[in-house]
Amino acid sequence: MPRFTLIARLSDHLPLAASIEEERDQANGSVYKSQAKKIIKQLNTSSPERCTIESSPYAFHYLIAGSSDQQKVIFLVFTEKSYPKRLAYNYLEELCKEFQNLYSNQIEQPTLRPYAFIKFETFIQKTKKLYIDSRTQRNLKILNDELQDVHKIMTKNIQDVLNRGEKLEEVSNEASKLANAASRYKDKTRELYRHHLWQQYGFWGVIVLVLLFVMFLYFKVYR
Repeated sequence: MPRFTLIARLSDHLPLAASIEEERDQANGSVYKSQAKKIIKQLNTSSPERCTIESSPYAFHYLIAGSSDQQKVIFLVFTEKSYPKRLAYNYLEELCKEFQNLYSNQIEQPTLRPYAFIKFETFIQKTKKLYIDSRTQRNLKILNDELQDVHKIMTKNIQDVLNRGEKLEEVSNEASKLANAASRYKDKTRELYRHHLWQQYGFWGVIVLVLLFVMFLYFKVYR
């Protein structure tokens, strides 16, 4: 289930809203809250727009959304590692949609104070209740929905991100390199396939074209 939620402005990592945890979560959540804040401070415009960071037995899921760099907002949720990733990102998307509807024209304001939109916590709690049990009919339907390809969302370990000082933008660069390599491989595969077709059918293709050309000339001359 979603344990706690943190919303922050990407440009300067200013916290804009957060959930208020239950007492049992507050007792054990200080370490993970600290990790969440460290994760957010590492994010910038080069970071992956979606990423899951595992901190066994828990996980952080975040998404970045906004129409411009100055309006981009980070939505982060902390859950059990076993909680379905698809539900975590659906939860974040619902928060993102409502938050943008309410505050998109205020996000850029330089005079915003920390937690300026704390009233949004009411909507966070309301939405959280819908995602507490992953086995409800509503959530099972989401899990069966293939519109979200969560397998493509990057997953990292908290030790890699925090203790080793790895920047998430470096992770994004690695992903871009892999994507470029895959694209080059795909182009090379197409080229080899065309070459194979030419070797297999090229000779007969030329013969057919020559015959068609001869027939065309014949009918043109003798008709």
